Amino acid sequence: MTSLAAQIETLEHSFMRAWMEGDGKALKRLTSRNFRLVIGARPSVLLDSRSWLDGATSRFRCSAYRFGTIYSRDLDGTAVFATQLELEARLDGQDWSGTWWVTDIWRKGRLRRSWRLADRHLSRIEPDSRFPVAIKALQLWK
Repeated sequence: MTSLAAQIETLEHSFMRAWMEGDGKALKRLTSRNFRLVIGARPSVLLDSRSWLDGATSRFRCSAYRFGTIYSRDLDGTAVFATQLELEARLDGQDWSGTWWVTDIWRKGRLRRSWRLADRHLSRIEPDSRFPVAIKALQLWK
């Protein structure tokens, strides 16, 4: 694991722990001012930074999480983090637990040079195992 990959994974765990604890200050410190959360649904839903921070500390609460196999990539000042996410969460008292795919985009700040989460995309994992097999069959390499 590269130094950046380890750093981003540590930030991811800090972000998730802050969400679990309802720590709005820590979430604000870890996210950029123009943070966006996109939920893959029909139709997809977008939350801006202010809406996310308010919801994550009150109505949309995480109680546990576990990352699967992690993919990360350094793109010169931008880092991509993606993984399967086992999430235990509640939204307005209703259970939203399940398996999700999360893709996060981290950007290094210009002034302080610290990493901030700029975009998070959450989508439910499709339980139909035929789909990944069919897509893998499209790969030109074997």
